[in-house]
This record gives sequence, C-alpha cells and structure tokens, in this order.
Amino acid sequence: MRAARRPGRAMRDRPSEFRLVLASLLVGVWTIGAPPVSAGEHDSGPARNVGSGAGSSGGPSAGSRADSRGDVQAEPGTGTGAAAAERGRRVFHATGGCSCHTNYPGEGEAAPELAGGRPLETPFGVYYSTNITPDDETGLGSWSDADFIRAMREGLSPTGAHYFPVFPYTSFTGLRDRDLVDLKAYLDSLPAIERASPPPDAWIPFRWRWTIAGWKWMNFESQRIERDPDRSESWNRGRYLVLAAAHCGECHTPRTWTGGLDRSLWLAGSRDGPEGELAPNITPDRKTGIGDWSRVDLVWYLETGLKPEGDDTQGLMAEVIEHGYSKLPRQDLEAIAAYLETVPAVENEVKGKGAE
Repeated sequence: MRAARRPGRAMRDRPSEFRLVLASLLVGVWTIGAPPVSAGEHDSGPARNVGSGAGSSGGPSAGSRADSRGDVQAEPGTGTGAAAAERGRRVFHATGGCSCHTNYPGEGEAAPELAGGRPLETPFGVYYSTNITPDDETGLGSWSDADFIRAMREGLSPTGAHYFPVFPYTSFTGLRDRDLVDLKAYLDSLPAIERASPPPDAWIPFRWRWTIAGWKWMNFESQRIERDPDRSESWNRGRYLVLAAAHCGECHTPRTWTGGLDRSLWLAGSRDGPEGELAPNITPDRKTGIGDWSRVDLVWYLETGLKPEGDDTQGLMAEVIEHGYSKLPRQDLEAIAAYLETVPAVENEVKGKGAE
C-alpha cells in the first residue's frame, strides 16, 4: 500500500493559499445558523449555472428541474424489489462501482466490498471513505430513500451533518430520483458488513464538518441536469453519465484555492487528481487531450482500460473501469464517447510534479 501523504503537506507548501482557504472555510461560521435543507426541498428555487460552456457547447450547465421525461418523484418504498435493484446495478456501474468505498490499495481484492475505510488523500488531509453496505450500525441499513437522496443531492447526513466534499455529491446532485432510489435498492441487496470508518486525518479546521457550510456556499448548488432538446438521445445520455453518475469532472478538473472545481479548465486534467494521482486531460484537444482518439478508441478504453497505443491504465481509473464502466451496456459507453467529443477542447498539458 502506498503510504498516505502527511495531511496538509501540499497546503503548507503554499502558505498564502492555506490562509485563503482557512478564511474561506470560516465563512461556515456565518452560515451554520441556517436550517438544514430538508429532503423535500432539493428542487426548490432557480439554480445557478455551475459551469462554463453551457447549452449546446456541451459544458457542465444544469437547471433547477430535472428532465421531466426521465425524473421520477419517488415515494418511500418504490425502490424495493428485484427489478429496482437490477436497474440500480446499472447506476452503480455508471458510478465506477463506487470503488472509493472499497479499500483495494490497503487490502487488495480481499477488501470487504463497499465497507469503507479507504484513505483518500487530498491537499487538506486524509479522509476515509464510508461504509455503504446495508449494515444498520455502520452503513446505510437504517436509511430511508429520502435519507439517501438527501445525502446524494445535498451532501447532508440523516441528522443534517455536512459531508466532506471528497464525497462527490457535487456531481451526484444531478442524478434523477428514479436512479437514486434504484441505486439504494441495489446497495440494500448486497451483504451487510459491520465496519466503522476512521475519522479524518486532517488539520484544523479541515476536520470540522460545520465549515463545509461555507464551502458549499462558495462551491455547490443542488440541481438536476436538464435535457438539451436540440441534441440526440445518445448525447444527452452521455452528458448525464459524464456530469452526474460517472462524476468525471471531480477527478479530471483542477481545483481552485477553495477546493472547488475550476470550471475554466473543465475536464482539462489535474495533477492533484484522486488520491494524489495525476488525472489526464480528457477534452478533445489534439495536443494535450484525447482529440486524436476515435470514438471506437474511447469505448475500447472504457471496456478494457487499454489506450490506443496499447498502454494500460493504472491507479483508481483502472479500478473504476474494472468494477464499473466495463460492465455498462455498450450504448452507454458510446454515449459517453459521443458527449466527450463535443466538450470544448482545452489545451492544458498535465505533468507530474516531478516532471516540472
């Protein structure tokens, strides 16, 4: 297992940024008094545009309401049963198999599936993934559908506590009700494993959940993804998968000094990707991105992890392909490829820190 980087090292290397982030997170002091959002309020009010390149350009724009043809206002219990669990399996694979919730780096293939405890390295410290098996004490066993939707849409626990944004609710907020309820049904069908996750190994104030209220105020808006009527069904499906379920932007977009996504470099790669790994530019820029890849190349990569030149992928991306994307229907992979071909090309060469 790769040794976890000492919490906060990257921020200590950039003291001015550390002070800025500290100040920004303390905005949470001002917003902590606001009442938590209830599970029934997640579609209220107009949503801000969350990204550049809106509309037909293929950028990460979203609306206040979901596509009325695909969104279902689920009632408690509608996600139960084998049919719902089978639909949820497809959503699960679209997320990359929720691989961050299994500690493959530390325990290998013997790691208890989805039982959490995986160290997730960030510039702010090390956070540990949670148990999402249906265990009543340490997992999701006691959660209702509404609890699950609230967590995925708002980044809030059943008690109203804020989740740290290593949990990509900033992307999952775009998932449709039906997909969320079906995903919960699939997770409920898996074996329950009792296992508590360690607390964050992070410096103050980055271990305090209440500060995330300020972070959300600056970086997060709960919203659904609207269908573009001028685009094909395949393109809209691909956009939904890339922006919401597969949450590609969370790894392949660099972060600002507040820890939010830098939308001016959407999908253009990050040298501080997941678990400290480099995440490449996946825009169609021919020089620094994947502009030379054909649609067949990209589908093959998502199925096998093999790049056009024959190299195989490594790290977390290899995991999400093995446990998630490779199990998706081919039409979903083709939809992802069709959408990625249309996002704005950004010239941004991403190099490892040792290569500079």
